[in-house]
Amino acid sequence: MSELLLYVGNKNYSSWSMRPWLALKAADIPFRDEVIPFDFPGGNTAIKAVSETGKVPLLVHGGFKVWESLAIIEYAAELYPDAGIWPGDRKARARARSVSMEMATGFQALRNACPMNLRHTPQQLEVGSDVLANLARITTIWKECLADSGGPFLFGAFSAADAMYAPVVSRFMSYMLPVDDVSAAYMSAVAGHAAFQAWAADAAKETWVVPEDEV
Repeated sequence: MSELLLYVGNKNYSSWSMRPWLALKAADIPFRDEVIPFDFPGGNTAIKAVSETGKVPLLVHGGFKVWESLAIIEYAAELYPDAGIWPGDRKARARARSVSMEMATGFQALRNACPMNLRHTPQQLEVGSDVLANLARITTIWKECLADSGGPFLFGAFSAADAMYAPVVSRFMSYMLPVDDVSAAYMSAVAGHAAFQAWAADAAKETWVVPEDEV
């Protein structure tokens, strides 16, 4: 099989890059990654050179390109159907896709107020009611999924759904947002996963600073 090459942005800041990277890494799918750092405010022409959208993540497989985090995850799941990227049970798989899509399309207030920054020293951030509403919905999703699956991850074993919510876990931790005990235990499980730890270790080595994402 041709090599899977995943182009990603700065590991410290790029939440969308983190999602497919974690999904592939946690499923032990062989791939190579290449970081193309952001260069604000003018952008980075190196991204446009490989990605027609001018954005990452981008997966390249034998010359074929797949973009957007969920599309990349789905493509990898079809290439490696036994890797467990999605839950095996049909209803659990549908629910995992539902909550993943909700993550992909929602929670804009949280994204705007609390950018992902893995190097950020944890410090409590005062947030508005719109962010708190996002937080409440996210933790409700977590608690409902965990109650049905028994944990430690949303659908028992680590899946694409956990990869989709991992950047939110980092945001909650960085800005010390208030969560219940069940959600806190889930966050600890995600942050302690070997794939998350590997990504975070790479992020810690980066020297690029994006002022727009420094809160």
